[in-house]
Amino acid sequence: MASVKFCSECYNMLYPKEDKANRRLLFACRNCQHEEDADQTCVYQNIITHTAMEQTIVTIDLSSDPTFPRSKRPCPKCHYPESVFFQSRSKAKDATMKLFFACCAPNCGNRWSN
Repeated sequence: MASVKFCSECYNMLYPKEDKANRRLLFACRNCQHEEDADQTCVYQNIITHTAMEQTIVTIDLSSDPTFPRSKRPCPKCHYPESVFFQSRSKAKDATMKLFFACCAPNCGNRWSN
């Protein structure tokens, strides 16, 4: 996990710097000339989490995708008699085994869950 480091001489923030000659990562102060070796190679880590509904937006036309199973559950918005369903692909610790549905009507695109 990346963390913020501070200079031991002037207490300003240290920034990552590459030592190309010796092929190593350093943390350097921009105010004084203090440098120290990096104890980890991770400088920044960005973890993106999506809700199940956000994950389905990537697949725009779920109804024409043959890999999704079909259901006779009608759409609550347009009452079209067919929908596709799937489970959340979230790897979060609080992810549930809830089913999500998408309407198969050509002009609806409604998505809902149980």
